[in-house]
Amino acid sequence: MIISIKLPKEEKTELIKTVQAYFEEERSETIGSLAAEQLVDLMIKELGPYVYNKALADVKVLVNEKFNQIDDELYALEKPTQGRKK
Repeated sequence: MIISIKLPKEEKTELIKTVQAYFEEERSETIGSLAAEQLVDLMIKELGPYVYNKALADVKVLVNEKFNQIDDELYALEKPTQGRKK
């Protein structure tokens, strides 16, 4: 399955400006809007799946932690029954 990441126009425009500012400040180079947009598109295409997968892995950990907390809380709510020692 290929994941296509589409950014809202405003966010992409902001990223393009950020790339242009980076090149100007860090490399003392001027990069045009088209070149910056192409770089942003390449980075999204190449880095996007790695970032997406890392985010999913982080969410899995968080969900498991929350599930374990809920499980502990539910266990604490259980009432003792005969024949069952706690």
